[in-house]
Amino acid sequence: MGNYVLLTDSCCDLSPQMAEELNLLVQPLSLTLGGQVYRNWLDGREIGFSEFYARIRGGEEAVTSAVNVGEFEAVMRPVLESGKDLLCLNFSSALSTTYQSAVIAAQELGEAFPERKILVVDSLCASLGQGLFVYLCAKRQQAGATLEELHAYAEDLKGKICHWFTVDDLYHLKRGGRVSAAAALFGTMLSVKPILHVDEQGRLIPREKCRGRRASLLALVDHMEKTSINPRTQTVFISHGDCLADAQFVAGEITRRFGITDIHINYIGPVIGNHSGPGTVALFFLGEPR
Repeated sequence: MGNYVLLTDSCCDLSPQMAEELNLLVQPLSLTLGGQVYRNWLDGREIGFSEFYARIRGGEEAVTSAVNVGEFEAVMRPVLESGKDLLCLNFSSALSTTYQSAVIAAQELGEAFPERKILVVDSLCASLGQGLFVYLCAKRQQAGATLEELHAYAEDLKGKICHWFTVDDLYHLKRGGRVSAAAALFGTMLSVKPILHVDEQGRLIPREKCRGRRASLLALVDHMEKTSINPRTQTVFISHGDCLADAQFVAGEITRRFGITDIHINYIGPVIGNHSGPGTVALFFLGEPR
């Protein structure tokens, strides 16, 4: 697999089992909830996913924090000291300063370890979109790609990771400034469910509105039908904000339409879930255009 390590952050929302199978090093982001700071580990060791969503449904509000430079340096340094290089694949720079922190840490450690290579990639992805990006890169690493080959592959791949999602409650998007207060109230009254995606610059963009939950879930699969690349051969990821049944409904529709069986479902972690809210369902696949 080459003498290098893949480092990512917890906004990839991969299961801890998959992260271990892929030999990933994962740096957690943090959130403050109820006056206590929790790190967003993939296994939920500091705050469980069900607990987090229950508290958000109960009216608590969290504040999230990116990974800072010092935290990156602390996890990067032992890898470099062991004689290995690093490829760091991070959460979209349009949504977090985590990527910028990784770049600064890489520059500072590069001076201390001039014989080592530290390459940092802005995934332009979020949640299991980032997870899918990291998964495909890790599979390429396991197939024998060199650090330079994988870096080139990652830069090409990131523009093909499609993100489509819907939310059940517009309040959290309103709080984050994604929709206006009036639109949130009007939409909730009329059971309007927005469809959003992450664009080519890694930004969260509203695209359309559906009337009712089922229509919004089907719309995610409609977008996959329009833009996916060879869907029958794909690995598809679906993340959810504590609404497993809805995620399974989307998975069933994907299998029915495309015959895909390689589908992975996991929670949206607390850091992203704080902004998207309970009831979010997100679909990720390879497509063109993104």
